[in-house]
Amino acid sequence: MKLIMKSFFDFNRNSPEERRERNQLYPELARFHIALREEMSEEEYQAFYASEQEALKRARPMLYQTSSRWISV
Repeated sequence: MKLIMKSFFDFNRNSPEERRERNQLYPELARFHIALREEMSEEEYQAFYASEQEALKRARPMLYQTSSRWISV
């Protein structure tokens, strides 16, 4: 059984319970995002958040590889 920890971007931001759990697991990142929201307009922040979320989705297959495999051509 694989146990995969949720990333900062996997939590539901609309759920107070999930937001609390996310902030406990990622306190520095949570504070960073709070500061960003204060400095950016809502539109800028949403665009930034979406781009970070997309970047993580693209990197995810590499993050969770559990075995190494040789690729032959």
